Amino acid sequence: MSKAVHRRYVAFSDAHYAGNLVDGAYALKLFGDVGTNLAIEMDGHEGLFAGYSSVEFLAPVRGGDVVEAEAALVKKGNRSRTVDFELRVICRGSDDTGRAQVLDPPLVAVRARGTAVIPANGAE
Repeated sequence: MSKAVHRRYVAFSDAHYAGNLVDGAYALKLFGDVGTNLAIEMDGHEGLFAGYSSVEFLAPVRGGDVVEAEAALVKKGNRSRTVDFELRVICRGSDDTGRAQVLDPPLVAVRARGTAVIPANGAE
């Protein structure tokens, strides 16, 4: 199974809600980035995202977190690609002093499944 992984620090400026929460669209943007990475590595083309068949928001993402977004190929058709996505919080701030801790195991925050399409003239 092919996969791609990105890690990113979640800036406090990305938090828009009480409790320093980040909106769910933040995870979907990261899924777009890591899904594009996967498509380029597999097909030599960015591909076109067709849509999600499921999205589950399982735990909060907060400013100050370090997250890991993963895209994993589940099924490869002639031009379509079914991809599973997972966003994990791997580090979380402990308090307002800047202290943080590595989460072991990581906290699974969002899971999704989607379909991407490679244009007929772009696939090799």
